[in-house]
Amino acid sequence: MATEIKAPTFPESVAEGSVAAWHKKPGDSVERDELIVEIETDKVVLEVVAPEAGTLAEVLAEEGDTVQSEQVLGRIGEGAASGGDKAEAASEEKSDAKPEAAPAAGGQAHEVKAPTFPESVQEGTVASWNKQVGEAVKRDEVLAEIETDKVVLEVVAPADGALSEIKAEEGSQVASEEVLAIFTEGAGGDATPASSEGKAAASADDGASDEKVGDKILAPAARKLVAEHDLDVSKLEGTGKGGRVLKEDVQKAIKDGSAKKAAKPAGAKAAAAPAPVAEGERPEKRVPMTRLRKTIAKRLVEAQQTAAMLTTYNEVDMGAVMELRAQYKDTFLKAHDTKLGFMGFFVKAASEALKRFPDVNASIDGDDIVYHGYQDIGVAVSTDRGLVVPVLRDTDSMKIADVEKGIVDFGKRARDGKLGIDEMQGGTFTITNGGIFGSLMSTPILNPPQTAILGMHKIQERPMAVNGKVEIRPMMYLALSYDHRMIDGKDAVQFLVTIKALLEDPARLLLDI
Repeated sequence: MATEIKAPTFPESVAEGSVAAWHKKPGDSVERDELIVEIETDKVVLEVVAPEAGTLAEVLAEEGDTVQSEQVLGRIGEGAASGGDKAEAASEEKSDAKPEAAPAAGGQAHEVKAPTFPESVQEGTVASWNKQVGEAVKRDEVLAEIETDKVVLEVVAPADGALSEIKAEEGSQVASEEVLAIFTEGAGGDATPASSEGKAAASADDGASDEKVGDKILAPAARKLVAEHDLDVSKLEGTGKGGRVLKEDVQKAIKDGSAKKAAKPAGAKAAAAPAPVAEGERPEKRVPMTRLRKTIAKRLVEAQQTAAMLTTYNEVDMGAVMELRAQYKDTFLKAHDTKLGFMGFFVKAASEALKRFPDVNASIDGDDIVYHGYQDIGVAVSTDRGLVVPVLRDTDSMKIADVEKGIVDFGKRARDGKLGIDEMQGGTFTITNGGIFGSLMSTPILNPPQTAILGMHKIQERPMAVNGKVEIRPMMYLALSYDHRMIDGKDAVQFLVTIKALLEDPARLLLDI
């Protein structure tokens, strides 16, 4: 009986794709989950794998053809067609290996599934496998990490045992609750079957997922980190099967600095200086864009294309806030076990201003305007993976100490990839602080469907006219980008002036005036 090969289910925003390349020809034998064809959409390239083992009997969509979601691309038949000896040998080899695949000390088998994604997340990518087939693991130990366009989700072991089969390799795209692997209770360690070791070794040597650099075998996630940090592969120590270098090995090397490339001697550099630089000696590196980075790029471009975005600027004298902070920072730390920063003042000032200007706190949904009777402020946090915006809920009722604690917690968990998807949804306004990186002035981009975003910048001393005299004051430029479809220039300017007034006289925040 023939098995249909179908195109993946495209997300709602993708109407169609085109067949980029067939990796098998009619008559070729294929194994289950082996890559057969690639579908290119306007956003990503999707891989289609064999649903069953057999022989590619028919190709219904040629390379370059346009295909729809779940369209039949070809069919797989049982047994061998042309090249039957090869397929038969592969089938016999698989049949022979089957009895050995059961772990000697194995118990009940479980399906390891991807987490349930929320409605706004269509799919995820297997970022890394922290355990290999046959490797002993404890209950609730992390087996794999799934990267979505918002967060990294962890998949843990359902019991003590070992992986007996991995169905979704690193880099493959998975849907909500899709089966990632088969897990067997009580397996692993000394009970690891020889066939599993052979499979792991074969997987490590398989160029489809791993890559051999010198005498080292790098997993895809490890290879990406090596490229990003420009490390010396020969100095990496692999802890995976057969010395395979895993993501964790590279992260450890980055942390302790043991794999940095050696600097060229000064003498050698001087000697090489007179020689002309030959063509082709300017190195480049190409690193795949992460799913999070793709989503950030998409949303920022959409914001500029769909909103009538305009930015208004002002400047605020930070002297009063800095004096208040210097006076009470030690007492604040003892009382609340967190440092007193500037962000708490800005969040509270923005909350008060949002109450006075409800248009700035609104959002646009199609042809409707949604006015929010609460203030949920997103705070942009920079991580190695990209910018994320966790949301502080009901900031109007929060104390400055609660704001500071929340931001510290968000920053730590964002860098560790531990933020939940629900923590980054539903904000009504956003604050971004480029000043921590030294930015003096910038134009922040809207975070749809919000209609405004406040940009903070570096505090810099400048000569200012104060009461007819020139004084050196700590000044900060503020930028408010807003959607002119919703907010008039008058309201935007007055909103920013309100924040300026509240910060220059912080007592207003306490007196609610």
